[in-house]
Amino acid sequence: MRKHIHQVLRFGTGFLFLVFAFTACNDKNDLGLELLPGEDLINVKSVVVKSDISAFTFTEDSIVTSEHSTNLLGSINDEVFGNTTVSFASQFRLTSYPDFGSNPEADSTFLFLYYRIIYGDTVTPQNLKVYELTEPLNPDIEYTQETDLKMMASNSLLGELTFTPKVELDSASQDTLYQYLKIPIDNALGNRIVTADSLDLSTNAAFLSLFKGLYVEAEKLAASASGTLLSIETVPTSTFNGSVLAVYYNNDENKHKYEVDTLTPDTLSRVFRITQYSARVSNITHDYSGTAFESSLDQEEEQQEHIYIQPTGGLKSKIFIDNLLQWQDSTKTAINKAELVFQIDTIASKKDKYAPPSRLILTYVDKNGDEKLPVDAGFNSFYFDGYLRSDYTYHFNITQHLQRIIDITDPEHDDYVGNQGFYLTTGRRPDFANRVVLHGADQTDGIKLVITYSKYLQ
Repeated sequence: MRKHIHQVLRFGTGFLFLVFAFTACNDKNDLGLELLPGEDLINVKSVVVKSDISAFTFTEDSIVTSEHSTNLLGSINDEVFGNTTVSFASQFRLTSYPDFGSNPEADSTFLFLYYRIIYGDTVTPQNLKVYELTEPLNPDIEYTQETDLKMMASNSLLGELTFTPKVELDSASQDTLYQYLKIPIDNALGNRIVTADSLDLSTNAAFLSLFKGLYVEAEKLAASASGTLLSIETVPTSTFNGSVLAVYYNNDENKHKYEVDTLTPDTLSRVFRITQYSARVSNITHDYSGTAFESSLDQEEEQQEHIYIQPTGGLKSKIFIDNLLQWQDSTKTAINKAELVFQIDTIASKKDKYAPPSRLILTYVDKNGDEKLPVDAGFNSFYFDGYLRSDYTYHFNITQHLQRIIDITDPEHDDYVGNQGFYLTTGRRPDFANRVVLHGADQTDGIKLVITYSKYLQ
C-alpha cells in the first residue's frame, strides 16, 4: 500500500509539473518559445468503451442473514423479479430479573413486531404463523438465507395473524410513523415464563434454555396477489425500543391491591426484547418461474437486453471488459480517470412502483476467483461512488484499479489484480428489498467505460 501511495504521489507531482510547463509555455513572452514543437506537450482526451463490454445475470450464492438490526418479513410477487418470501427467527432476552410476585398467572401473551418501511403494496392481505424454536440459535454462527428455520421449530402453531400493511406519515414532520403487528400467542408460553423457577430467570443463558425463541413464517402468496415485504425493526435503537414479546399477568399482590381499593384490577406486564445480543436469522426464498430472464440465468454465452440486480441473496450481474491491456503503451500515456457507468431502464424497472437501490456495489474477481473491492473503494465512498444519480445512472470510479491492470501484469506481484471480470450487486443485504433493472451492455444506453487520459507528445 505504501508503494502504491508513493507511485500515486510521484505520478501526481509529475503531472502537475507538466501542466505547469504546458501553461507557462503558452505565454508569448516565455524564453525559448521558438524551441518548442508546434503541438502541446500534453494532449488530454476521452474515449468511451462499449463494444468490449459484456454483462450477464447470475443468481447470488448464499448470503449471511444473521445479526442485522432489521429483518424483512412477508411475501411479494414482483411482475419483473418473480416471488420473494422472507421469514425470520429470533431469540428474546432478559434486560433485568423479572420478579413476577406470588402465584403469578399469565392473562395474555402477544408478539409485537414494529415497522415503518414497506416494499410493495398496501392492499394485499398476508398471513403470518408463529412457532416456538426447539433448537437453539447461536449468535456466534453466521447463518445463511437457506437455513431451514422451520426444521428448528415445533410443529405446534403458537400464533397466527392475517394483516394488510399500512404506512402513515406524521402530519407535522411528514416522517413515516411506526406501525406494528400484534400477534396473539398461545398463553401457555406466557404461563411457562411467569411460573418458571427463579434459576431459569437468573441469567440469559438459563432463560434461553427455558425459551429458545420464535420462528415467524410468512406464507408464500398466490401468483395472482402482489404483496409486500416489511422491514421489521427488531433491535432497539437510541430512539426506538424494537420488537418485543409481551406477557400480561396477575399475581396475589396485584389482586389484593385492587380488592382493597374495590377497583377493577389491571394486569401487570413484562416484555422480552430482541436485543443486539440476540441471534436472529432470516430465511429467504426466490422463485423466478415465468420471468423474462429465467432461461438466461447463470450463463456467459448470450447477452440479454437487460441485467437484473436484486438484494436478499437474489441476483447480481457479472461484467467483463476486454482489451484493457491495450492501454499498456503507457510510457507516454497516463489514465486520469476511468469511470464505469450503468443506466437504469426506468420503464422495465417500474421505478415509480419499485424504488431502485440508493447505491450499488462493484467488486472485481481476483486471480483466485474471490470477490474484492477495487483499490479505489479505499479512498472514500464518494470517490468510489456507486450512488444513484438524478439521471438514473450509477457511476464507479475505477481509475486506480485500471492503472493496476495496466501496470502490474505479474500474477505473483502483491498488487496484481488481473482482469477476470467484475460483479455488480447491492452489497448482498438480507434486510433490504430495493431491486433494479439496468440496460445491458449491447444497448444504446448500456454499460460504458469512460476513460480520460493524458498523452505526452514528447
